[in-house]
Amino acid sequence: MNPQPMITATSLTKRFTAKGVEFDAVSALDLEVHRGELLAFLGPNGAGKSTTLRMLATLLPPSSGSATVAGFDVATRSADVRRRIGYIGQGTSAGHNQRPRDELLSQGAFYGMGKRQSRERADELLESLQLEEFADRAVAKLSGGQKRRLDIAMGLIHSPELLFLDEPSTGLDPQSRANLWQHIIDLREQHGTTIFVTTHYLDEADSYAERVMVMDHGRVIADDSAPALKTRLAGDVITLGFTSAADAAAARPRAVDLSGAVASELHDRTLTLTVTRGDSVLPRLLREFEVETATLRQPTLDDVFLALTGRSLRDSATPIEKENVAA
Repeated sequence: MNPQPMITATSLTKRFTAKGVEFDAVSALDLEVHRGELLAFLGPNGAGKSTTLRMLATLLPPSSGSATVAGFDVATRSADVRRRIGYIGQGTSAGHNQRPRDELLSQGAFYGMGKRQSRERADELLESLQLEEFADRAVAKLSGGQKRRLDIAMGLIHSPELLFLDEPSTGLDPQSRANLWQHIIDLREQHGTTIFVTTHYLDEADSYAERVMVMDHGRVIADDSAPALKTRLAGDVITLGFTSAADAAAARPRAVDLSGAVASELHDRTLTLTVTRGDSVLPRLLREFEVETATLRQPTLDDVFLALTGRSLRDSATPIEKENVAA
């Protein structure tokens, strides 16, 4: 990975006024993203994620602080930044009555590309994103997944160094989500594009991002790889079922000592232990105790968010997001 930062932000702040009261949507954000990195930006609705993306993409001026993107200051060199980034917001970018191919050619012209260059790049993107057969169909007749792939094609028409994706898979069914992410990963591997993505889907961040940042109330409250966050902030949960409550209570001190548990709870005949590296701890416990049942649950990023904020990130999802999470 190239060590030169693609994004650097120092004390980046965005202040709004609502009903005469000032508040910080983003407060003193320090951020560094390296070239070629895939970073997932997590947080509940209203945490400041989209505001952060819009400032970095030069769509919203910061109230204070500074940021450079692709080597250019977002406040003083916004045109240079925009030439080097792609931005895909939460809404559909293409006009409903337009055709995908025409939209891509228009987008190419907007970035100063010649007609031949635009056509060649449009054909390349239509093929790689599996949109060739829909290239001359009205956007209104495309499925949700096809529209989102077209959004990505429009964001990539000028071969940007950096791609901002704001909730790219919201509202898509699980299969369309998986297909969309496969396209994102393929394009990143082929072109080395830096990916900065916000998402409510924790499985996406867990599966694809090398690094996860968690934001709440306008501030970054965690920044690390998903495995490191889960190990440090949540831990594995081992549940042992004994034949009686007395057996469970008697086993608790030894089990805590043997497992190095950071927390333990008794519920009748059940002993629950929060540990590190549960996959190696569980065999030791099974050799030591006679139990009726034993389970190991490894933490999720939602457990991390719960540990950090006291609430679940899933609880903050919109109704359509909750429906797709459940699916």
